Amino acid sequence: MHRPKTLLLFFTVLAATGLASNPISAQQRAANQFTGTWHLISLEQPGPDGQLHPIDCSGLFIFTADGHLSVQVMDRNPPPQSPTTPQQNSQAQYSQGGYEASYGTYVVDEKTHTFTFHVEGALVRALIGKDLPRRYQFSGNRLIIQSTHPDEHWRVVWQRY
Repeated sequence: MHRPKTLLLFFTVLAATGLASNPISAQQRAANQFTGTWHLISLEQPGPDGQLHPIDCSGLFIFTADGHLSVQVMDRNPPPQSPTTPQQNSQAQYSQGGYEASYGTYVVDEKTHTFTFHVEGALVRALIGKDLPRRYQFSGNRLIIQSTHPDEHWRVVWQRY
């Protein structure tokens, strides 16, 4: 009977490939919380009074397990823009004509509850190549994201599909 040799060979191959004892890293574990498709629940931005106000918009955020992401947000009623006068709020940095679209990679830091989005492509070309640090919080099946920049005061809530 060759069963003991077959089992020994199986466990040798398993150990050699690292499948037997390859615990997932903290980065992978953190990224797994993000992995999936999320739809926009709310986006709040500061108004002229300095308080956060909801924006009528829709959006989609996709995180992959291998560290890639893609985000799109559409303002249903974008404010009129003059080609010579940029908007004065944080939305102008990320969107054009009421639409935001970008993709790239991300790295999660569980200790600080932040992730950094490295922009590889974007509708607003000034974002390409930038690292955008974001503070995150999970609440049930929702993901709450805010900028870590002290001059940006927006808040976005996403819900897992």
